[in-house]
Amino acid sequence: MRPIVLTPLIALAWAGAAQAQLLRIPIRPRAPAGEPPVAVAPPGLPPSEAEIWPFPAPDPKSWWDEPGLKRPEAADPLAGRRIPRGSTLAPVSNGIDPSTYRLWGLMPLQWEVLYPGEMIVEAWVRPSTSVRQSVVRVIVRRDGKAFVQVRAGLACCEADIARRIGFDAELPPGSAERFLALRDNPAWSSPRLVRTEEHNAAQGLCVNGVSYDLTLLVRGQSRALHRACDDAAIGQVADILEPVLRAGLGHDPRFDILFRGKIDFGAERSAYHELIASGGSLKADPQGRLQPPGAEIAPKPE
Repeated sequence: MRPIVLTPLIALAWAGAAQAQLLRIPIRPRAPAGEPPVAVAPPGLPPSEAEIWPFPAPDPKSWWDEPGLKRPEAADPLAGRRIPRGSTLAPVSNGIDPSTYRLWGLMPLQWEVLYPGEMIVEAWVRPSTSVRQSVVRVIVRRDGKAFVQVRAGLACCEADIARRIGFDAELPPGSAERFLALRDNPAWSSPRLVRTEEHNAAQGLCVNGVSYDLTLLVRGQSRALHRACDDAAIGQVADILEPVLRAGLGHDPRFDILFRGKIDFGAERSAYHELIASGGSLKADPQGRLQPPGAEIAPKPE
């Protein structure tokens, strides 16, 4: 009986050793039926080349020489334009550096070429107690088309705009006329920085609120306005803010949630009308200190 018992044990031991050897064999990728087997990347290849093996690595020079992908029309409605002979770009004095625009993925206003009858109106929104900034830009072309470009994100504490979202879309037909009418709003002729003057009222101090920076760019000239904290001051530009910001709603829920899906400056508009009716006014603020729109909030020490 002993030889009979030992034989199965020896067979099991050999089977276990053989199975252990099979487990150590590397698993090679299988090629589809009818195609030659896929070779394993040789050792020593850089990770970028090993990832695409057996295909060859692209020529580094081609990365610089090959033309880039053409952007959709909504992403760059004024693409490919050249400054007309004998003309210059309009100076933009809204305090936003071109590098800030590029950080947000927008063409700098300082570089935009507009033809007669075209315009760009832009609104920056910066809460004083949050780093959630947003910018909405509406572009109207002379062919009657209108576009909206929106960017939003966390503008603080990193080398880029953290968790940025953005979209570009063409607005419905007929939108161009509605936005072109904003060029004639009397608020554009008011000072960029203002303060409220009321009869027998002390000047208030802004410690909490939202600041709005508006820029109007037409061929040859631009205007910029800053309104913050004071309801009456914001109400003066309510007829500009509402249509511009509303143009960005309904495209991305992550943007809509910043405004709770609704943009209404009715209370601020009423405050402005009450100020004017009571004999008050908005005067230029000679002591105003303006932080450029898009500027980051400095990080606080731990």
